Amino acid sequence: MQLGRPVFFKRLGAPGAEAFAVLFALESFARALLSTVLPIEAFRFLGDAEGVSSVFFGASLCALATSLCIPWLVRQTARRWVYSIGFLGLALAPVFYVVPVFEGFMAGMVVRAVGTVAVTVCLSLYILDFIAKKDLSRSEPMRLFYSAAAWCTGPFLGVWLGEHMGREVPYIASAGVALVALGYFWFLRITENPAVVQKAVPVPTPLAYVRRYFAQPRLRLAWVMTTGRNVWWVVFFIYVPIYAVKSGLGPEVGGAIVSVGTSFLFLTPLSGQLVRREGIRRVFMAGFMLAAITTVLVAAFWGHPWISVALIICAALGMSAIDAGGNMLFLFAVRRHERAEMTTVYSTYRDVADIVPPGVFSVLLRVFELPVVFVVGGAVTFCLSLLACRIHPRVGREARGRPGGGTSPLGEPAE
Repeated sequence: MQLGRPVFFKRLGAPGAEAFAVLFALESFARALLSTVLPIEAFRFLGDAEGVSSVFFGASLCALATSLCIPWLVRQTARRWVYSIGFLGLALAPVFYVVPVFEGFMAGMVVRAVGTVAVTVCLSLYILDFIAKKDLSRSEPMRLFYSAAAWCTGPFLGVWLGEHMGREVPYIASAGVALVALGYFWFLRITENPAVVQKAVPVPTPLAYVRRYFAQPRLRLAWVMTTGRNVWWVVFFIYVPIYAVKSGLGPEVGGAIVSVGTSFLFLTPLSGQLVRREGIRRVFMAGFMLAAITTVLVAAFWGHPWISVALIICAALGMSAIDAGGNMLFLFAVRRHERAEMTTVYSTYRDVADIVPPGVFSVLLRVFELPVVFVVGGAVTFCLSLLACRIHPRVGREARGRPGGGTSPLGEPAE
């Protein structure tokens, strides 16, 4: 008698929550391997945090300039080709990084940023095509949980490989993982949902659908909250490794701190249960408040590195709880016929979050010392905690006794 494959492996072979979680985990590992390596490498090239801020600011500007063109590119070709180009960008960027000159490093930063934008937008569209709204409160925590291993090991592993195996090794490993992700995507043979493609409404210019996006209060709130969340993570990924080097802890300790901070993604199943029970609003308010207080205290205990390390890890715990429901605000609010355009605008949160902190801190660090980064980061996070009061209390919370296929967490018909 021939035994069938386990259900889990069958699900990995077809588009669905598990397959998208694996794709996201592979993409995350390709980026996580370099997440700590890149700010440390930029610091070695330029010698100060102000210069590092300028590098990340420039790369993010290039990504933002190209991101709003993705809907046009999808219509001219196909979503699967744009998604593939994104992974090829993540694989090509390390080729520039291994060139031991600053110009090569900067080119790699730009290619990596543009590739990340393409992958992010297309994966969000696939999730909206294949995952029903009523299932998002379960699929999103699953996606983050699958990526937890990548973000737990990648930041430290990348630095360790560079320090002990050779400068180019983490770059080669990152490119290899990106190509594996591309291969898995084509193995899945994912195509666009014909119903969504046919209903798509052409929009004349990028500016038109930017205006349309920000005219909708729920979408506007989703963008602000997600951008603010990513601002904190940008501060964490760029300036914590620099702090570790400047305080004498060393680059490997900096990588370990980032890995420990991101390892809380393993708790996303628990965070997802908390979101489904309490709703996104309460989780966001508590998580942002914890992160705000402990981030500001990092500056207060600046002369005591290990206390500061413990505080920043506590802040990462609060932000990881928020990540479990981070994209749900948008996924619940977006309308089916506007998915491509609205997803593109929403995805600019990554570019704006990458642009604003380095841009602001490149100016502030001309006057103040590095602790100002954590003071400003904590203040922004505190404001987000207050803004979370505007989230509808039922968003993300499962209705008790609701039959399957009933209503979404906002009382709207489930798609």
